[in-house]
Amino acid sequence: MAATVAPAPTGAVPAPRTRSSTGGPGRRRGGWPAALYLSPGMLGFAVFIVVPLLVSLVISFYDWPLFGAPEFVGLDNYRYMLAGDPAFWLSLRNTLIFAVLYTAVNLMVALGLSYWLMNLGGRWAAFFRVLFFIPVVTPMIGNALIFRLMLNDDGVINQMLAALGIPGPQWLNTPGWAMLSLVMMSLWQGMGYNIIVLGAGIAGISPSVLEASRIDGAGPVNRFFRVVFPMLSPTIFFCTIMTVIGAFKVFAQPYALTEGGPGNATNTLVLHLYRNGFSFDRLGYASALAWVLFVLVMLITALQFSQQKRWVSYDS
Repeated sequence: MAATVAPAPTGAVPAPRTRSSTGGPGRRRGGWPAALYLSPGMLGFAVFIVVPLLVSLVISFYDWPLFGAPEFVGLDNYRYMLAGDPAFWLSLRNTLIFAVLYTAVNLMVALGLSYWLMNLGGRWAAFFRVLFFIPVVTPMIGNALIFRLMLNDDGVINQMLAALGIPGPQWLNTPGWAMLSLVMMSLWQGMGYNIIVLGAGIAGISPSVLEASRIDGAGPVNRFFRVVFPMLSPTIFFCTIMTVIGAFKVFAQPYALTEGGPGNATNTLVLHLYRNGFSFDRLGYASALAWVLFVLVMLITALQFSQQKRWVSYDS
């Protein structure tokens, strides 16, 4: 016999319809608390980031002194930057050289030390992580002044080299050595951050995967390039992005260590921006430099994101 369905009793109240958690009036009611909780952070972001950004764009179209009335000059600041200011191109070249050297050496050394700390293990690994991270949280100006004392012609470094019978170079008075000194000081200051981040990424790799590679006979080098590096590539990509951005913003190191010298050998974009704004009383031109730097960093970051699929492996 065919099964029969009993009709619903007359006057029965239908079950209430449940609303989706992603739509309907419930979602609209929940929007106000979310907006209230987000408002302090969004207000701070608008006041301290968005508004100054837009104001600096407006100022870049003016001849704007620290004291006195500004004068609208249109695109003259940008024209002068590209065609009439040789120091801009020199500072751009110096910034690019510093960014390439600093980023490459920072990532290679930090990655090698992180892998070594993973194999070291135990309390000594924690001790060395803290030791490498200490320069990151110390004042950069103080570190730069210490390095300046060490790298003087009669500083500690040259005295140690003289004890070995090696004549020390003029670290801060020769263009090539001055740039190298800038890179070394910046590495000592900032490398600990990447060591911590890469170490956390390595710690997130499943031990069973590493143990399987050992059982299969993979040595430390082969295991690193075939197992660790592909699984760590998202973390390396993040460190690359942050390190490149930080390298283009370098200011305190050349300001305190070399003062942009000798000549303009270590004059960077941000140092050139600072001098035009606060030493030469040209806030409009300094704002134009800031926007060119902003666009340059955004383009390089976009290029890095466009190439990540070639070498970054994300877990499915």
